[in-house]
Amino acid sequence: MSTNPPPPAPPGSGSGSVGRRIEEAVELIELELRHAIAYVNDAVIPQVRGQVRGESISALRAASDKLRALADRLDQNRGPRP
Repeated sequence: MSTNPPPPAPPGSGSGSVGRRIEEAVELIELELRHAIAYVNDAVIPQVRGQVRGESISALRAASDKLRALADRLDQNRGPRP
C-alpha cells in the first residue's frame, strides 16, 4: 500500500526544492489516504455489515420463534367456538 519516497533534492538547489518536497510529501499522503479509504470501503465495511446483518437475522429468527410459540398457546387456549 505504500509508495517509494521522493528522491532527495540535489545539493544547493535552494529553498524552492523545500517547497517542492513538501508538495511531493502532501501528494504521497493523499495517495496513502486514498488507499486507506479504499481498503476500509472494500474490506472493513462489508465485514461490519455482515456482522450486523447476521445479528439482525438472528434477532428476527428469535422473534419469529417467540411469535410462533405465542400463536400455539393462543390456539390451545381458544376453546370451542359458539
